[in-house]
Amino acid sequence: MAILTNGYVCGVEHSLSGRAWRWRGGNVDCAAADEAGSAELVTQLLLSRGVSVEDMDRHRSPTMRGFLPDPSIFADMENAADRLAQAVLAREAMTIYGDYDVDGATSAALMIRVLRMLGADPGHYIPDRLLEGYGPSGEALVRLGEQGSSLVVTVDCGAMAYEALDMAHDAGVDVIVVDHHKCSSVLPRAAALVNPNRLDECDEAAAHGHLAAVGVAFLLSVALVRKLRARGYFADRAEPDLMALLDLVALGTVADVAALHGLNRAFVAQGLKIMARRQNVGLSALIDASRLKRAPVCSDLGFALGPRINAAGRIGESTLGVRLLTTEDPEEAAEIADRLDALNEERRGVEAEVQEAAEQQLAAQHNRAVVVIAGHGWHPGVIGIVAGRIKEKAGRPALIIAMQDDDEGALIGKGSGRSIPGVDIGAAVIAARDAGLVMQGGGHAMAAGLTIAAEKLDAFRDFLDERLSREVERARTSLTTTIDLSLAPGGLQPALVDTLESAGPYGVGWPSPRVAVGPVRLVKADVVGNGHVRIIAAGQDGARFKGIAFRAEETELGQALLHGSAGRRVWLAGRAKIDDWGRVPAVELHVEDAAWAG
Repeated sequence: MAILTNGYVCGVEHSLSGRAWRWRGGNVDCAAADEAGSAELVTQLLLSRGVSVEDMDRHRSPTMRGFLPDPSIFADMENAADRLAQAVLAREAMTIYGDYDVDGATSAALMIRVLRMLGADPGHYIPDRLLEGYGPSGEALVRLGEQGSSLVVTVDCGAMAYEALDMAHDAGVDVIVVDHHKCSSVLPRAAALVNPNRLDECDEAAAHGHLAAVGVAFLLSVALVRKLRARGYFADRAEPDLMALLDLVALGTVADVAALHGLNRAFVAQGLKIMARRQNVGLSALIDASRLKRAPVCSDLGFALGPRINAAGRIGESTLGVRLLTTEDPEEAAEIADRLDALNEERRGVEAEVQEAAEQQLAAQHNRAVVVIAGHGWHPGVIGIVAGRIKEKAGRPALIIAMQDDDEGALIGKGSGRSIPGVDIGAAVIAARDAGLVMQGGGHAMAAGLTIAAEKLDAFRDFLDERLSREVERARTSLTTTIDLSLAPGGLQPALVDTLESAGPYGVGWPSPRVAVGPVRLVKADVVGNGHVRIIAAGQDGARFKGIAFRAEETELGQALLHGSAGRRVWLAGRAKIDDWGRVPAVELHVEDAAWAG
């Protein structure tokens, strides 16, 4: 069933969230395709996500063979592979220096596992989030050199570490930087700096700027194995099976909210297959600790596995993630996984406290293009999560800053930001750093981090307003709810969900299909859990289905579902998911928007 009135899907020009409903991809109507069969529906889903007709077969089943580029297209890749090969052949002492989040942990674990397969025995160093902050520390790099490491590979950090890399160079420590964060025109001094977001990258390499650091680390591993193969290293030993490490690549890619198109889709699609085999002892233990009773799907990486590893860097011991992902001891893996699960529960409590305090300040930010909220004593380990929550609530980019007194009594803030599509928060923070408003800062389009002195906060807010107000206004006024498929309630069947899922994996840049269902009357609506609105809807075709609007109780959408729908028909828009709690699998709708049906 396809309904289009005056150019709007289901005639919705102004929904309960203030958005117009439009077909994704402009004039692509998947409803007509659904009537033609599942294969045609998948074709239309791919078309609406930018896939050309000529490239359709490659995207139907994303494989490494279909998407993996030649690593040598990236600047400094050959230099990095050469230096690593030299270290492997000479049995040099090496250290992998990672960031404390999931991308950093998976990147470090991947490099450690690859080097172990090649006969090396690298150490690892993960900085303490509270004591050392983000990025390589010059003191730590020098200390690693003094302890014997002649080569350090930084992963998911280092692109802007000028002072630290200068200190390492002066101490005779070679550093290879493997990163994906935005770079400036002047690069820090390193033996090699591999980053698809270098400003001097060729167009072919820059097209992979959406890669997470773990994806870049995988490409370096491919280049390293190729380099050693050319030198005859595998004449009497087996080559490492790099494809077996794609479970790590998938986890880091999804958890870092990297765009799931092109190579990243192949990483995740194939990585989920590897993860289902549970060959990584640590990941297997983490799946058990997350209480997953089936093979993980894409959303589990972002909402179940990733947060537990992140909890170590946020409020616990920063090395736990790397230790878990590199251990071969099942008992150690189970112990670490249980510890991460407990830390994740603790993190949720801390996060709730900071979020409540931040929301109390939100009203005072109504006239700002970018929400910048600061609080003294807030735990810096949860500010990124809170920034994401505030961004969703405000509909604008948000920066949350945890203020602390330093050793000299100065008030210094550690901040984390999240943005909305169309507004590059990372570039704005880098510009603020160049303007002297923040002490340190960087990131990418959708997320950024910074260090700022308290006295610069007001000037920083004004700077962001001046720089981003037009971008934010343009992004907000063009907001729409994009629809892939419209149907009657009776069309919500498990077979349809299976077809929709076959065009995945879905994530940022490759959005999960959104369906419009209705018109329906709400038979029941109540609140469950942490402000979730649960509904039962009935259609004119006699079909009923369950739905849930997450964290919607205090929103206009949630209030309308709870109190304003009596006797009124409503269109619902959201994601169709399988509800397998009952004896017979059914479909429930994760409601994201709604509109009155007259």
